[in-house]
Parts: sequence; structure tokens; C-alpha cells
Amino acid sequence: MIALRVHTLTACLPLCLFACGDSGRESASGDTGTASVASQGSISLTNGEPTSASAASDSATGGSVSDSATSDATGNVSGQPTTDNSASDTNGPKFDLGVAPDIGSGGCGDSGGGMLDTSYIWIPSTSDGWVVKINTRTMLEEGRYLTGPGGGAESVSRTAVSGDGRFVVVNGRGSGRSTAVAAGVEDCKDTNGDGMITTSSGAGDVKPWGSDECVVWTLVHAAWDGGDTHGPRGISWTAGEWNEGLCGFINPKVWLGYLAGGGEAHLVRLDGPTGAIEQDLIAPGWDGSGYAPYGGALDPMQRPWFTGLRGELARVDVTANPLTITRFPQPQQIQTYGMTVDPDGNPWMGGCSGPVSTFDVATSQWISIPGTNACHRGMAVDHNFHVWVASNGPCGLVEVDGKTRTLVAQHQLAQCSTPIGVSVDVDGFVWLVDQEGWAWKIDPDNVPAMQNMAVPGSHYVYSDMTGGQLKSVSPPPG
Repeated sequence: MIALRVHTLTACLPLCLFACGDSGRESASGDTGTASVASQGSISLTNGEPTSASAASDSATGGSVSDSATSDATGNVSGQPTTDNSASDTNGPKFDLGVAPDIGSGGCGDSGGGMLDTSYIWIPSTSDGWVVKINTRTMLEEGRYLTGPGGGAESVSRTAVSGDGRFVVVNGRGSGRSTAVAAGVEDCKDTNGDGMITTSSGAGDVKPWGSDECVVWTLVHAAWDGGDTHGPRGISWTAGEWNEGLCGFINPKVWLGYLAGGGEAHLVRLDGPTGAIEQDLIAPGWDGSGYAPYGGALDPMQRPWFTGLRGELARVDVTANPLTITRFPQPQQIQTYGMTVDPDGNPWMGGCSGPVSTFDVATSQWISIPGTNACHRGMAVDHNFHVWVASNGPCGLVEVDGKTRTLVAQHQLAQCSTPIGVSVDVDGFVWLVDQEGWAWKIDPDNVPAMQNMAVPGSHYVYSDMTGGQLKSVSPPPG
């Protein structure tokens, strides 16, 4: 039985999306921690339901890398990475496979419109090139997936989770790659046709690149010019379209940004379940200190917003025909680093070094929060409209009342090195990921009771790791 926390402001959850680091913080440090976690055993599925499961404690280890997969010359996605059957790992679960439904295919009576009844946070390891799937309720790692053939050279730093929790997309700064992983076996693909799904069961079971069948697509962006500072960063899903018959959202999209030669920012829309490129908008002369668009988040009108590192703010106007980009210059003192968008549709920025600020869309005013000048990193908005911001110098967690736009507290952490990413899970807990190999699960109403979880690797992450930001701004079903 899981006790859920009840919040009073809204049933949907506000959350985070942020940016990536500058030249002083982009490099990844070595693996500084390991975690002992439960490793799920083999599961056989009958009519989509597990019939048996076993668990075992397993220390965190890495997996080998094989086969590469890239897009073609036009940037079209290759689909599932090439499978090397000779390198496939027979350890870990192989799931009996029925017919995998399209996203949003569940009805109200069975799967709640395709929604997962679990809650995950997806934390990338920049130093290793994988992403881990952690159950936010049990605090156990349930899967670990390579995101490309290059290991740590992928330099993964951004994750974005779909509104129904079924998919995550991970951006690699060093490889120009975006890769999608399915959270549930029903959305994985039996690429070798053996009637089973081969996938990671946890920390000690990382499948070789190309052999994990829950890695559903990958692509290298064709116009990316090879520079690490230009690789894809800012990213967000859209909710998709409500389908009454299926009682769920269908056709979700992914918006992300990267930089090409000549300082052109590409703001790209992908089909979420397949990775197919649908739109490629160009913002010439991108103002972002020479880096790709850092942060991305959606507003309640389903418009993606992007920020440049200590640079501009941009919005894609998705109802315009053709689609247009509206660009807003920022005052010099804002110093944007991390970012999110709140349920009222106002972007928030964490300055480094600068204040926590918001752009009031209705009045076109920039508003900075007194008492918050620091090096701020990732940020999120919780269920009670409080903004939580990772802080370096001083090291800790800043809490701001998003409605009154005032500082609430600067919280100390029991262990603090380099707090980076912030997310809010479906139950309202704030997750703070430290670059040096751990994460905190924090009750907003009882911050000192925070729980620590070791997460191996170096984590340079600014993004919607739980899907909460998307849920907070998405229209209610129906």
C-alpha cells in the first residue's frame, strides 16, 4: 500500500525543465558512487500481466558497447539500433511478447488511457552514457540503458518524459544523438522476432548497444556540426491529442534544440513514438553564449519555450501557419542557466550567477526574486506552486513561492556537492540530483526528512526527468 501525499492547489503536477552547463561545468567527472538495488528477474506475461517475478540484490556495473546507429543524410531516424544477435546478453529478463499497442491505445476500463500506474525518474549518467529508470515510490532502480554506442562520449545530459510516463527521450551533447526508451514492456519492440522482449532488469544488467529492445529509436541530428557545445540540449514533450474513443492522448511530439554551423539554432519537432522528424525551424544568430538551446519546457497552450545560456528566450508559436519563433531578449542580469514553465504559462529562469527570475507573459515584464542571487542550476515547480531551484554557491536548494514571487527558504542539504537537476514526481516529492553520484527525495512539507539514494555516475542533468512539468501544463483529459 502506498500512501500518497495530498496537495491543495492542483491535481496536476508542476515540474521542471532546465538547461545544461557552461564551459566550466560541461565536462563530466568520474563515477563517484554505486548503488545496491533490487534487480528484477525474468517475467512472463499473460495477456499483458506478469505471472511471476523474482528479485535479487545486484551491485551497479556497466555494460559493453556494440553497434552504432545513426540517421541518414537527411536526419531521418534509423529506428531501433542495429541488433547484434551475437552480442546479445541472455541474462536478465526476456518477456513473452504480445502485440505492442501504439501509444495511447489503452481504454479507460483497462489501462487508464495508456497511463502508467507507476512513477519513474530517469537519471542520465553523463560519465557513462546510460540512463537509469528509478521507481520513485520504492526508490529502487528497475532498468539501466545505454543511449548510444559511444559510452561516456555520448555526454548525455537531458531527459524528457512523456505525459503518460511511457517513454523517455535522452539527448547526448557529445554525439548529437537523441534516443528514446520505453518504460513498459508493452511499448518495447521485438526486433529479432523471437517472440520475447530482451531488456535490462536493473543496475547489473546493461545490455550491449543495439540489443535492448526497450530502446525504441535513436537518431543523430543531420545538421549538427560535431561540436560538443552545439549538441542537443533543451527538450520537451507535448501532451498529444485527446482521443475520446481510446480515452487517452495520442500522437505526442518531442521538441528539442541543437546548434548547427554559423550559429543557427534548430528547433526540431519529432514524432514521439517513432522519432520521425516533422519540423525543423531555424533561429539564426542564436544568443546562447555559443551553446545550443539549453532548456526547454511546454506552456499550457502547448507551445515549447527554449532558453539560451545567459542569452535569449524563445517560443515556438504552434498555431501559426507556418510555425513561427518569437524571440525575447533577456536583461543582462538574468544570466539564465536552468529553466521551466509554470502552470500559468510563465517561464522561470535560474541565473548563474544571477537571481531566480520569471518572465510575466501577460505584461512582458522580467521579474527577479529578491535574495536569490547565486549560481542556480535546474529548477521545478511543485503541486503547491512553489519553485525549487538547485543552488551552487551557496550549496543547497532554494524555495520560492511562485504565486507571490518571494523567497521562502534556502534549504541546506545533509550532503551537498554540486546539485544539478530538479524534478517533481507524481506524488509531489521533489527530487534533487547531485552531479557527484546521488539524489535526494524531498517532502516539500518536511524538507529535513529528505531521503538519500546513491545513483552511480556523474549527472549533468537539466530536464523533466519525471514528466511532471508536462503534466502541470497539459489540459485535463477530455
